[in-house]
Amino acid sequence: MKKIVLMGMGLCAVMAFSSCKSSESAYKKAYEKAKQQELAEASAPATETVAPAPVEAVAPVAPAPAPAPTGSVREEKVELVSGSGLKAYSVVCGSFGVKANADGLKAKMDADGYNAKVVYNAAGNMYRVIVVSCDTYAEAANARDAFKAKYPNRSDFQGAWLLYAK
Repeated sequence: MKKIVLMGMGLCAVMAFSSCKSSESAYKKAYEKAKQQELAEASAPATETVAPAPVEAVAPVAPAPAPAPTGSVREEKVELVSGSGLKAYSVVCGSFGVKANADGLKAKMDADGYNAKVVYNAAGNMYRVIVVSCDTYAEAANARDAFKAKYPNRSDFQGAWLLYAK
């Protein structure tokens, strides 16, 4: 009697394990299908054709001041936390999530002869350390390049970037 019960239980166990299909194969199939669609979209040639626009004569207009390049400048709404004299364009040498870290870098930059400032970007919850603040993009770009040249061995300072304060 025990043998029959054990054989019955064994047969039930074998049937239970063999009847379930692995969910891994369904995921694998979906992944492969998505990859094929991605490749098909990437390899499909663009068939759009654009007709050339007719050229019209336009009366000369006084040139407007050239806007600063947007690709090399980050535009953020910031508020001055410490320091003074924040202008439109600034060279940012460090960004921190903790104010104490920003204050530490500000103290080092002040010791190196800069009039450093700390500003807060509420949208990104980041404290930015500014070493130079200028009125024009050209002045700020030159100041950024001079800052990078002053610290060639500091890889963190080589990532200095320009901020346009809204």
